[in-house]
This record gives sequence, C-alpha cells and structure tokens, in this order.
Amino acid sequence: FPNATYSNATSPDPATSPTSGTAFSPPYYPSPWGSGTGDWASAYGRARAFVGQLTLLEKANLTTGVGWQSERCVGETGAIPRLGFRGLCLQDSPLGVRFTDYNSAFPAGVNVAATFHRGLAFARGQAMGQEHRGKGVDVQLGPVAGPLGRAPAGGRNWEGFSPDPALTGIMMAQTIQGIQGAGVIACAKHFILNEQEHFRQAPEEANYGVIINDSLSSNIDDATMHETYLWPFADAVRAGVGSIMCSYNQINNSYGCENSQILNYLLKGELDFQGFVLSDWQAQHSGVGSALAGMDMSMPGDVLFNSGTSYWGPNLTVAVLNGTIPEWRLDDMATRIMAAWYYVGRDQSQVPINFDSWTLDTFGYQHYVAEEAFGLVNEHVDVRAEHSNLIRQIGSASTVLLKNNNSALPLTGRERFTAVFGSDAGGNPLGPNGCPDRGCDNGTLAMGWGSGTANFPYLITPETAIQNEVVSNNGVFQSITDNFAGTQILSLASQATVAIVFVNADSGEGFINVDGNVGDRNNLTFWQGGDVLVQNVSAVCNNTILVMHTVGPVLVGNYSENPNITAILWAGLPGEQSGNSIADVLYGRVNPGAKLPFTLGAAREDYGTDVLYIPNEGTGAPQVNFTEGNFIDYRAFDIANITPVYEFGFGLSYTTFSYSNLRVSKLNVSSYTPTTGVTSAAPVLGSSANDTSQYQYPSNFSAVPLYIYPYLNSTDLEAAANDSDYGSSNSVPAGAQDGSPQPRLAAGGAPGGNAQLYDVLYQVEATVTNTGSIAGEEVAQLYISLGGPYDPQVVFRNFERLSIQPNSSATFHADITRRDISNWDTNAQNWVISRSPKTVYVGSSSRNLPLSGILP
Repeated sequence: FPNATYSNATSPDPATSPTSGTAFSPPYYPSPWGSGTGDWASAYGRARAFVGQLTLLEKANLTTGVGWQSERCVGETGAIPRLGFRGLCLQDSPLGVRFTDYNSAFPAGVNVAATFHRGLAFARGQAMGQEHRGKGVDVQLGPVAGPLGRAPAGGRNWEGFSPDPALTGIMMAQTIQGIQGAGVIACAKHFILNEQEHFRQAPEEANYGVIINDSLSSNIDDATMHETYLWPFADAVRAGVGSIMCSYNQINNSYGCENSQILNYLLKGELDFQGFVLSDWQAQHSGVGSALAGMDMSMPGDVLFNSGTSYWGPNLTVAVLNGTIPEWRLDDMATRIMAAWYYVGRDQSQVPINFDSWTLDTFGYQHYVAEEAFGLVNEHVDVRAEHSNLIRQIGSASTVLLKNNNSALPLTGRERFTAVFGSDAGGNPLGPNGCPDRGCDNGTLAMGWGSGTANFPYLITPETAIQNEVVSNNGVFQSITDNFAGTQILSLASQATVAIVFVNADSGEGFINVDGNVGDRNNLTFWQGGDVLVQNVSAVCNNTILVMHTVGPVLVGNYSENPNITAILWAGLPGEQSGNSIADVLYGRVNPGAKLPFTLGAAREDYGTDVLYIPNEGTGAPQVNFTEGNFIDYRAFDIANITPVYEFGFGLSYTTFSYSNLRVSKLNVSSYTPTTGVTSAAPVLGSSANDTSQYQYPSNFSAVPLYIYPYLNSTDLEAAANDSDYGSSNSVPAGAQDGSPQPRLAAGGAPGGNAQLYDVLYQVEATVTNTGSIAGEEVAQLYISLGGPYDPQVVFRNFERLSIQPNSSATFHADITRRDISNWDTNAQNWVISRSPKTVYVGSSSRNLPLSGILP
C-alpha cells in the first residue's frame, strides 16, 4: 500500500494536502527560556539558585545521559557529587516499572480510556508514581499521547489512550497529576506525530533488511496539528507535566528532537512548557542543532547504544566554550530539569535506586556494560502495596459490553456445563514473563510488547478465574487452550451449556518482530486462528460468549449478528488481574459501564488511515502525508457516511438508560484577548572561564569504559570535538544565540496556551435515568458540531460517568470551554470561534445522541 491515507478518505480542506518530499518545517529561534509561569514560580526560584552554583562541567553532566547500560536505570544523567546530587534515574514504562521485580503490572492506557473515569485514571497514575518512587525512579517515562492512534494497526496505540484528542487529553492530565502527586516527574511522550513503528529509525529498519537513510516524515498542516495531535499535549502541559520526550520520526522533514518549529515555537512558545525536553533513546541526531532547537536532555547519552561517544557530554562543553551554544541556553536546559525536580518534590521524596534494569540477580555490576563495580544491585523492594485491588477494578471498569442478546449475561455461576476455549484464556507455557519485553503472543494477552511493559508479579488467567467461579458452585468446568485442536473443540463445545471463547490481537514496539508483525499489526484480524475458533465453537453452541483481548480495533466479522454468539465483550489489556476482572463482569459482581475508546469497523479501509508498510521514497525518508486532516476514527466514518459495527463511545450495561431535559447555560465571560508583550531577557546564571585546561579529565581519574563524561581530552577545542564540521557557520541558525527579550505568542502566555482558551463559556446539564431493574453506571458524553465546511460532523469534548440506582435519575454536568468550540486560524496563528452555528449533543455514544441544542 503506497500511502497511509486511502484515496477516498482525504479531508475536504485543501490545506491538508502536502506534497511528498516538499513538506517543510520553518525554523523558529531562539529557544524560549523557562520563566516560572503558572504555578512554577517557586520551583524556578529554587532551580535557578541551584544551577547558579554549578560549573560548566556540572551543567553538561546534568543534561547528558551517561550511556546505555552504564548505570542501573534505562536512562541516568551524570551526577554532581560536589553538591550531593545523584544523577536522575529515568525508567519505563507507562503501565508500571519496567525491568524489575516486586512491582505491579497495571492495565494499559487504552483500558483507562475505556473506563471514561477521571478518578480511576488519577488513581492509576498515583499508584504507578508510588511504585516508581519506591524503586528510586525520578522520571517515569509515561503517559503517552503519541501515538494518538491515527492508524488502527499502529503498534503502540495501546500505550496511549484513544484516537480522540479530547479523551486522550483528559486522561493524560489525570495520569500526570497522579504520577507527580506521588513525587515522581511524569514524561509525556512521544512528541509528536509518532504514529507508526515502521521506518521510525533507519538502523532498526536495516535489521529487517530495509535500507532507508532517514526516519519517516509525518507531514501535516498547521490546523490539523493544533486541532488533533497537539491538543492532548496542551492538556499535559496545562496539568504541569515535568518532562516531554521528543520522538524518533521527522515532522515535515525535520527530526523531532531538533525541530525548532515543534520544540521552540509550539511546545515552549505557544504552550509555554516549563519543564524539560528529553530525547527518545537514540533519537538525537545532532549536538548543537538539537540544543538550539529546544532539546534539554540527551538520552541515554551515547550516539548509539554502547558507542562511548556522545553528541553532548564533552561536545556540549566544547560548544559553550567556543560560543556556539550561549551559556544562557545551557543554563536554561539545567534550570528546566531542576525546576521539574523541585516542582514534584523530588527533594522530599527521593530514595536510593534499589533495582537494576539489566539483571534480576541480587548482585551484579554497577556499570553493566563495562563489567565494573561488582556488588549489590537489586534489593528486591516490594512496591506493590494494595494496588492489585485498583488493577482489578480498572480491569472490570474498562470491559466494554458490546452485545448481550436475551440477557445472556450476567452468568449465575450455576450453569450446568461451562466450557472455556482459546489460548487467550490460558497461561504462557514459558511463564508470564517468559518472553522478553512480552515479545510473543503466548497465552492470555494482558499487555502489548516493547519498552512500554512491566514484569508481571503474577497473571491471573481467565481460565483460572472462571474455573474458580464454577467449581465454587459445584458446577462442571472444562477448557481447551489449543486453538487448533479442532476435533476436541467441536466435541466439547457441543456439550456446553455456555461456551466462553477468548481471542486476542497483539502489537508493540518496532524493535521486536512477533510472527512477522514488526511492531505494527499486519492486519486487524484475530491472532492464533481466532476467527476459526469462534466459528467452530459458535457453530455447535447456541450460547457462545466472545471475549476479546486486543490492543485496539479488530474486525469482528458478522459476530454482532450471529444468533449463536449471545454476548461480546472487549476487555483490552487489563494487566495482572485479567482473569478476576473479566470474571467480575461475566458473573455480575460488576455491571459493565465502559465505552469503546475507538471505533470497530467492518473493513480495514473504513478507517481511512493506515500504516505505511513500504518505503515510498526509495532510500530517502518515507513520507507519510496526513491528508485526512482531522478525520480519523469516528470522524472518518462520519464524513464517509460509513456505518461502523460498534461506534466510538458505544457500550452496553446490564441495565438500560434514557436521556432527557437538556439544559444549556451561557456564562458571562470576557472576550478573548491575544497575548502581547515581550519576555524578559534570558537569565544568565554563570559565566565559565575560557581556560580549556580547567575542563580536562582530573589527574588520576579512572574512567569507566563507554561512560559519557563532560571532560575534554585536549586543550585544543577542535581536537577535543573530533568533528569534521567543527567551525562551520551552518551549525548556528539565525537568531539562535539571541538572549534578548522576545515577543510573546498570541496563542501562548500560560502553560497549555492562552489561559482564556480554558474559560468556561457554557455549562450543560441533562437528566440520565436508569430505566432498568439494577444499579448501573452510564457514561454520558458531550459532542459539538463546530459547523464549518471542513469540520467533522461532531467532535467529542466531555463526559461524566454516573452511578445510578434503578428507577432513579442523575444529572449530567459538563463544561464547554472556549477551546472546545474554536478552530485554529493558520493566518492569525491563534484560536478563533468561527461564525458557523455551534450545536451541542448529549448521548451514550458518537452515533446515539438523542439530545441536542444550539449554543446561544
């Protein structure tokens, strides 16, 4: 497939049609310096006082990682021993502490989105933050808003939340506040347009026999960037996120970690981001260029893993000494790092690092790759507390009931003969952690694969949980977890009173190839012969219940219409309590209230967007043109008038609900005022001597092999740099060294953008009534029609999950902000409310919106 947007799915807006190879990211300099706006003032005051004490070498050490596997975390910066400051420990993942033991394995982000529950998102973030804090981690590498989920087959979509930017933004903010409330810096990633695994890194592709010279370029227009992909990152910044990770890919043919338009203009300028930008691992492609373009921390520090060379480290020292990088820029880099450190209270909550990413053995090398400093590296600290209860709750609260004919569910536990089918019901024969980074599809699927994972302390399988349920009621239970045991499957299914079939679809990060799926999925079908399994069981059992553990959208065929398939549930990636969570729903201890955070379509092409699987520019950077604009997921189905199998926001309950009495109140709010004026000058917190002899390796210093240090190996700067481009004027873009006051951006002025964007213009209420016989939870959803010729039919904007007793009503409340009803004006470089009529809708899904009203 030569493109990533199907020919019939392009946006009606002509501005969304960049031409391959010509997409251009305009430069923007200088890199804005942090100012302590919002609630960052105290953190900045303390950070500047700290950085003001540092030498040039110490600043360079603070901003540069020490190299892959040189210390115990997946990323560590250099230490400042003189002030008793250890290097920062950065550790995966967005669903738990990676590469360790006695930690929890939380549900994935996509499950959190399916809960439509702000409180659970916050609680999960807080619990993950507590576990990272307990292991000695300073920065948790999560949560994820990139990928957003443009392509349904995208490998890492499950690490994030939803292809809807508003839902993702809300869940990002709650997760960040939870993590940082526990005293750990959150890292929002991957910034930005990191929407597929194929072609994200040229060296990685070479491992698969694909030769490209550069990473792919995600090419996008300005309005789509703001209205869809930047949206959740704005929410992250407004929530106070301490760090943001720039991505592997190019954006409009400029690498994410040296793209001044993305980092300087959008992130630090328009969104007024006060924290620090760190590179994804090996995503840095230059030294001076990345620093001037707004990157603040190099991870893991070496150019390539275990190369012993660095774009920064000693080269950062050289660049400041020779004036290429002004010292105010290095001061700002260090200040941003320390401001985030103080902002979340790391000075009060830091504990020693007590684990080792490279071994689970108790004793090992402190410097793993160098095989030096043997000693205690793992203390096996149990940080799980009572988090299993929360994990079980989120697992059940995120299970979406898609079909329930004749009230097939809930089960009673007293069914005469219960049969369970599918490899997805059972355990991995190699153990729950038997495949490194979960890089296989053996047994029940509870998380995808790659760096966004954590080790399971245990994994409760559906087979175990359902067996326990049935046996406790003296019932008959049998199971077959071999999907290809056709004869035995037909025999057992024909005997069963109820047959529960488990199927899955997996994906992950591109450095792992699972069954020919290089991160991204090759298709949207079930894995391990799942469709044949479903068809065989349902052919002979007229009470077949289908449970799907998937990373995202799948093609469910005609199962929604098959009368023998009486119920269908999507259970996502529920983490360590998987079996207990699904049993709670199946047996009615939990009345399902989750909603789909994406659309389930009848055909792959219905989504309009896809992964680019074949390079389309020879050995040049593959070009992925986002010509669909804002029309992804349900918006694509709407504009193409395609009926989905199950739409975004859809989900049933064991009870029923009705909607009535929409009420819209307009608030008296002042008109929008663009930000004006200029910033202060760049703070200069120190001046380093130009005597190069002061920056040499100390006498009698014993360097650890492959470790990245800030010291120079020569008093001659050119010799110390060892760079053929040394002295080239092309390395310094115009304006990049200018520390004088700079104009403020009209759409900026506060973390997240102009503060007036978040003014509440309308308050909406509606009555939701439980018309059934049991208590239940309903997610009332608010959508808006922006009314313009290029706008989606509706855009999701808000929600509330209500718990309602039978024959009772509750009031749905939702705010509508100025941003919610605005469009991005590319010419004005600001948000505007168009003259088009605005309509608000309230209902239970994107296609079931019984209440509507014109916004006055």
